[in-house]
Amino acid sequence: MLRIHFTAADLARVHLAREPDPVWETLLSLHQLSASRRGLPVYGHWRRAARAGLSAKGLAGTARMLSVLAPATAGYWPDFLTPDASADGLESAMGELRATPRSRLRRELNRLAGTHRLPRWAHDLGAGDRTAMAEVATAFRLVHRTIVAPDWTGTARTTEADRALRTRTLCDHGVHGLLDSFRPLMVWRPPVLHVRYPEDRDLHLGGCGVRLIPSHFCWNTPIALADPTLPQVLAYPVAHPATWAPQATRDKRAEALATVIGRTRSRVLTCLESTATTGEIARRLGISAPSASEHVAALREIDLAHSRRVGAHVVHTLTPLGAALLSGDLPEQPSVVASGLSPVPAAVRR
Repeated sequence: MLRIHFTAADLARVHLAREPDPVWETLLSLHQLSASRRGLPVYGHWRRAARAGLSAKGLAGTARMLSVLAPATAGYWPDFLTPDASADGLESAMGELRATPRSRLRRELNRLAGTHRLPRWAHDLGAGDRTAMAEVATAFRLVHRTIVAPDWTGTARTTEADRALRTRTLCDHGVHGLLDSFRPLMVWRPPVLHVRYPEDRDLHLGGCGVRLIPSHFCWNTPIALADPTLPQVLAYPVAHPATWAPQATRDKRAEALATVIGRTRSRVLTCLESTATTGEIARRLGISAPSASEHVAALREIDLAHSRRVGAHVVHTLTPLGAALLSGDLPEQPSVVASGLSPVPAAVRR
């Protein structure tokens, strides 16, 4: 359990990332890519395209460079790889990355070397070799361009659905309501946010607040920074709509799904990709509000939809199982996707 301690000043400085973070998405996408040949079904279509893209451009070794520094296996990975400037885009992040003080590089890479054997170039990086740092920055750009940027719109759509729900909660219920909206992934017991985590530790924000980053590629466990003196962030997993399949494939799946659960109910399920209230579903699909409510209730009964009251409205979203059903990437054991339990070891920032 990670316990994040808030003061009144911290609560005034909680904010949501305005868009997907390119650095976090790049590193976490590599975690999903290196999980196994099959990996999580929800990333299946993307994983095939990403591997093909890296192979076609001869970038497999370049991707491994980043994977060495931020291993997918449980353990520490350095904070300098996820600079605070990433909130302003990839190039701003790379500028801060290349300006990392030598003393910090040495300290963080020595810590990584205590848990993972590092190649010679990584030790050179820790010694302040600027050429090695330039290669890392170039690797970030190339890998992001090859496996993340091609469907950046889809990634943004996924995270924006979560952001819309959180923003609505924040407007209606304030920051306490926002922090309480993350159940069961995180539990808000003022003034401490209890985060499901692979290790037990306390993090005191000290009045600096925290940036909450909804992440497309994060899975199962939120990830915090290791150094408590840095501006704090918390990347957390979101539900995944079926946005990555080719349009023709999606059309075929929609027809097949309509045959199984009915055309209107299939349209309601698809509507939940972007989060909606009962009234919004009714307006989008041209059906009555009672009918929309009935269809959502049926989907909720079989764990395809999730509903949460936010002020005067009930907001509906897809569950991971619902997203997997739309994408056609149902796992062999559906409970894995439904529960969010991942076969990928969660990254830990210690």
